Amino acid sequence: MALRIPSLRRAARWVPALCVTLAMLALAGCSPDGYPQTTLAPKADFAELLDQVFRRSFQLATIVFFLVEGALVWALFRFRGKPGDAEPEQNHGNTVLEVVWTAIPAVILVFIAVPTVQTIFKTAEVPTDNPLVIEVTGHQWWWEFRYPEYNLVTAGDMHVPTGRTVDLRMTTGDVLHSFWTPQLAGKRDVFPKRDNRLWFKTETPGTYPGQCAEFCGTQHARMAFQVIAQAPADFDAWRVGLAAVSAPADSGAPAPDSLVARGQQLFATKACVGCHAVSAVGAPTMVGPNLAGVGSRSDIASGWLPNTDENLARWLKNPQAVKSGVLMPNLGLTDEEITALIAYLRSLSVVPAPGAVAMTATGN
Repeated sequence: MALRIPSLRRAARWVPALCVTLAMLALAGCSPDGYPQTTLAPKADFAELLDQVFRRSFQLATIVFFLVEGALVWALFRFRGKPGDAEPEQNHGNTVLEVVWTAIPAVILVFIAVPTVQTIFKTAEVPTDNPLVIEVTGHQWWWEFRYPEYNLVTAGDMHVPTGRTVDLRMTTGDVLHSFWTPQLAGKRDVFPKRDNRLWFKTETPGTYPGQCAEFCGTQHARMAFQVIAQAPADFDAWRVGLAAVSAPADSGAPAPDSLVARGQQLFATKACVGCHAVSAVGAPTMVGPNLAGVGSRSDIASGWLPNTDENLARWLKNPQAVKSGVLMPNLGLTDEEITALIAYLRSLSVVPAPGAVAMTATGN
């Protein structure tokens, strides 16, 4: 025993480091905003189907683990060698044992494979219950969402009504991307010149984070989006409000000397209008995201920055310093021009109807 004590003491030195490591791993799984990007908290029917397969497989794997490890530990103690034991009998197989350890895994695989295949076919079905069709297009590095039923287009935030199936028709404008909303549905790769489909229905209002899950270039990790599930009345209020957002000149021009009017003028003369649309109704796909409603979005730069005046100023001042590799160039704007542009962009806000879920961002 005296010889073992130093070894135990040396091993004990690693205990604090191990505890700290385990604590850091546990904290890394926490989400400060209450909307974890996790598959373990499904909020839609599609995600529930996947969760059922995962839990069934995990339960079977747990049973197998304890049975196998239990048998192993029992065999180690039951058949361990003792001093003076004779040479054990040598044999070259046991037919009954080999049949058993082949049959049991085969049965387990059947219990896993059957519900898995059923789920694959179920999730591949085309919804027929009057779904809301949304056309999703991936770009480097942002997402575009088009609503043919309402002739609307937006970017960054995808709004959906609760209680109605959403039918996503997905493609990409450049390279391969992968659309993933962990709490609502599985991953779907999106390919150039090809449509891929995904559907889900959620009954729970909330904001659910999504992410591109296929490496697509320098800013792949910053190609995020949000799915905002709203009660039908709130969703209708949002889409009506989005349709009403347009250039101020189209809906009562501001006073000629106002800051918003100055920003509108700069937007047209500084080439912003060549890459961005500011109306959601019937807008074409352009180089940059559609900016209708940008003033009331929660994030900018495809989920990378909170939508505050300070962050908008950083973005307009030097986009490449915020998100290297994006197509938006540095336009050499002065501080006064940036202030005017921010005022104009804030005017492109969706005003929620009374009782609707408020999505207005607050500036500094």
